[in-house]
Amino acid sequence: MIEVLLPEGARAREAFGPDGSAVLYPGEAALVATAPQERREEFTTVRGCARRAMADLGLPPAPVLNGRRNVPQWPAGVVGSMTHCAGYRAAVLARDTDLVAIGIDAEPDMPLRPGILESIALPGELAWARTPVTGAGRVCRDRLLFSAKEAVYKTWFPLVGTELDFDDARLSFRTDADSPRRGTFRAVVLRPGTGSDGRPVTGFAGRWLADRGLVVTAIAVPAPDGAGHPDR
Repeated sequence: MIEVLLPEGARAREAFGPDGSAVLYPGEAALVATAPQERREEFTTVRGCARRAMADLGLPPAPVLNGRRNVPQWPAGVVGSMTHCAGYRAAVLARDTDLVAIGIDAEPDMPLRPGILESIALPGELAWARTPVTGAGRVCRDRLLFSAKEAVYKTWFPLVGTELDFDDARLSFRTDADSPRRGTFRAVVLRPGTGSDGRPVTGFAGRWLADRGLVVTAIAVPAPDGAGHPDR
């Protein structure tokens, strides 16, 4: 499902339930040794997805440990992102010669709990999210906004290395002409930063999809000489 949102060069793997064949490396297992069973299952399955994506890139399997702010630590020369929610786990990886950053997020296509929207949305975003959508194009806009902001952060932090709050990026959305449940979004960062390559990071372009009871968002930042539709 998520692969339709990604440019050439990215490798996506996903699961819609537990992966009984996935196993953890000792260092990974230690991170969830005391976690509830559901959390251990999510953690294990999404790392199984990541290792299948590594294989798709021609790489040997490797552990995926957590770094600062729990950002996944990928093998040298690789960028990626992982996500999990009820009924879905996914990992997307790419070589850093093709993409310099990836951020993905998946959420259930259902309203946020009361009070959350107001805590994450800027005034214009709040008005957009509160506009009801019916018919074939129905999607929970508040959840879509939340997911896209999560994807922005997952892209930003590995690239820039600084914190970014929900109100530090202003998002706008468009719907594809041929599908009311798929589209694009643009994030304008209100306090821009600088990437590790010295280039300014002022915003991101991404894509979104609502399907199978889920809202999925993805951002992929191409390398200077790489391929890919979203840019910064």
